[in-house]
Amino acid sequence: MVLAALRDDAYNAVLLLHIVSVIAAFAPAAVNPYVEAKIKAAEGDAGVIQHYRYASQASKGVHFPALVVAGVFGGALIGMSKTGGELVWKFEQTWIWGGILTWVLLCGVVSGMIIPAEKAVGAGDTTAAAKVARGGGIATVLLLVQLYLMIFKPGA
Repeated sequence: MVLAALRDDAYNAVLLLHIVSVIAAFAPAAVNPYVEAKIKAAEGDAGVIQHYRYASQASKGVHFPALVVAGVFGGALIGMSKTGGELVWKFEQTWIWGGILTWVLLCGVVSGMIIPAEKAVGAGDTTAAAKVARGGGIATVLLLVQLYLMIFKPGA
């Protein structure tokens, strides 16, 4: 028995959850540089340190879990992509493997670079803000690669 097929209601519900989790995962990449600049101008380093205390907590408690869930929902979408009883998206397709690799790299950059650097800034090491920015840049490039793979599906 097929629980879902490509573009039926169950598939679309998981697709919606996948997209929402991606938005939640990458919200800080769009917002934090702006917020940090405004806080630094208004409050100096003390404000930036306080901002990163909260940012690191949000990254650990909301944004990174959303990134993990986005990958889980992405995998579910592959398994739900049936038409006529056959999978449309298969794990051996280039864009799927590229997407999985990109997602793993994103998880590594966020958990191994961005979150520790945010925590360091929140603890008073304002020089670690440069590492947050580098990690954010890397994550943004990886997100663009991921979006390319998901939209154009090379090798499908």
